[in-house]
Amino acid sequence: MRGYYVRPTVFANVDPSMTVAREEIFGPVLAIIPYRDEEDSISIANDTPFGLAAYVQSADQARARRVAYRLRAGSVYVKYPAWDAGSPFGGYKQSGNGREYGEWGLEAFLEVKGIVGYGD
Repeated sequence: MRGYYVRPTVFANVDPSMTVAREEIFGPVLAIIPYRDEEDSISIANDTPFGLAAYVQSADQARARRVAYRLRAGSVYVKYPAWDAGSPFGGYKQSGNGREYGEWGLEAFLEVKGIVGYGD
């Protein structure tokens, strides 16, 4: 069977109010939103009803980590690392709650029982 290729679509100078920036679009789509500084970039990234994943690129590892901690997304990838099955996957906000993979994914299949008053 022959594979197929879907051409990525890149939108430049996107305003945060545009549909392409406000909706959770799946597919090879990149929306480039200009920002003034680090605070502005974090504000723009968090100003969405979704939060499945975020990606941080920086030559400064400490800065990348600082930004990653402040992003409201279920997964934040710093410098595009390899996939890790032990890392939890799942979203924030309208991207869903719950996690898959690792011990977090197993918890959805467990039942908790509390026994109160057991003693002499």
